Amino acid sequence: MSGRHPTGAVGTVGTVTRGTTNPNRLRRMDRWIAATLARELRGAADPLAVDLGYGAAPWTAVELLGRLRRVRPQAEVVGVEIDPARVAAALPYTRDGLAFLHGGFELPLPGGRRPLLIRAANVLRQYDEAEVAGVWAALRGRLAPGGLLVEGTCDEIGRRHVWVALGPEGPRSVTFATRLGSLDRPSDLAERLPKALIHRNVPGEPVHAFLTAFDRAWATAAPLSALGARQRWIRAVGDLRGQGWPVLDGPARWRQGEVTVAWTSVAPAG
Repeated sequence: MSGRHPTGAVGTVGTVTRGTTNPNRLRRMDRWIAATLARELRGAADPLAVDLGYGAAPWTAVELLGRLRRVRPQAEVVGVEIDPARVAAALPYTRDGLAFLHGGFELPLPGGRRPLLIRAANVLRQYDEAEVAGVWAALRGRLAPGGLLVEGTCDEIGRRHVWVALGPEGPRSVTFATRLGSLDRPSDLAERLPKALIHRNVPGEPVHAFLTAFDRAWATAAPLSALGARQRWIRAVGDLRGQGWPVLDGPARWRQGEVTVAWTSVAPAG
């Protein structure tokens, strides 16, 4: 994080991202969040979410609000961007439950509000790996009790996505999600690993071992291809669980082209 202030604005922490965004780019992440955080959303006194670094257009914040409100009609979303021009461009989309603010990792929320969710998608790829832990810690420190930080990376149209989920105490899980028809093998997702893992996909590292095991399970499940990629994926993930990998979700999520594993099973070695 290094206290960067590239825009010259006092108090903002971070650097301007490329800003690339497309409608529905984050749909896989959003649907997972809505399902995973549903109980907390329904019970929260202040069901506030932050879309951090939403980019050059506000589509992802608008879509996040819609998806969360299917779970909790009173949900609110604040889009936070470090580029003042992007904030100005987003302001016409402001409406009940949706606001846009200039800021960075310091999260300048009015009234000291603490969000139940912070989503930071495609924000940290330009940072050094050594900076990730500091950013995570700063953002986790802003969460409400029971809150969740979701940080990850996807391709330009959201076909392939990998994200880390963190609670106030630290990282909990990693989710691999894909449009199954676009996949040759699970390790294709390696190019979308978040910054904390992208440089760790090498022999001797746990994430490399996981993707290698996933590729083997995928190859073993090849006979199910006649029934479709979904059935092949479900079998491969089931085989991973059978091998002892700590898969945290079940077939209902696997059918979506997802698998979530405990962070400790893929965290960087050393």
